[in-house]
Amino acid sequence: MSNWKTFTKGLFKDNPVFVMLLGMCPVLGVTTSAMNGLGMGLATTFVLTLSNVVISLIKNLIPDKVRIPAFIVVIASFVTIVDLCMAGYLPGLHSQLGLFIPLIVVNCIVLGRAESFASKNKTIPALFDGLGMGLGFTIALVALGGVREILGSGSIFDFKFVSDNASTLLIFVMPPGAFIALGYIIAITNKLNKKA
Repeated sequence: MSNWKTFTKGLFKDNPVFVMLLGMCPVLGVTTSAMNGLGMGLATTFVLTLSNVVISLIKNLIPDKVRIPAFIVVIASFVTIVDLCMAGYLPGLHSQLGLFIPLIVVNCIVLGRAESFASKNKTIPALFDGLGMGLGFTIALVALGGVREILGSGSIFDFKFVSDNASTLLIFVMPPGAFIALGYIIAITNKLNKKA
């Protein structure tokens, strides 16, 4: 499989959220706005890409008995870097995302790609797989956060396009709104994938 196909399968055909339905906890928890979705998506992309590269490089050095714990240590190292950098340079976003940043360590997308792809492939394909899956995850979070923010508060990325006294659908900024919006986006994605 070419590096381009490896990259694009995570964006569309095998999108981790809309197609494979992985990582639902942060998807539903942090997408009250497009900015939160973007921050969480980029943090996960960073961890996913770099952990894929490192795991691909050290895969032959890790005994089978400790494979999963070794993968978790690698992933946790990159999550710690992201957590500390966000706390130092983006404290507002860091406080919004809260506990979901450390939970990247156990995100099934990250650990699943380490186990199913990075540990079985060379470094460059592992890099493209991490980027593709991470950006696909980011696109999903931004799309869901954007839909919820537009419908729930009449704004996107803090750009308000309705007046303050205009009525909005407040349910979309609450937890049930995440399920409703995600359900519709998944239905649209499935319809588009069947046509392709």
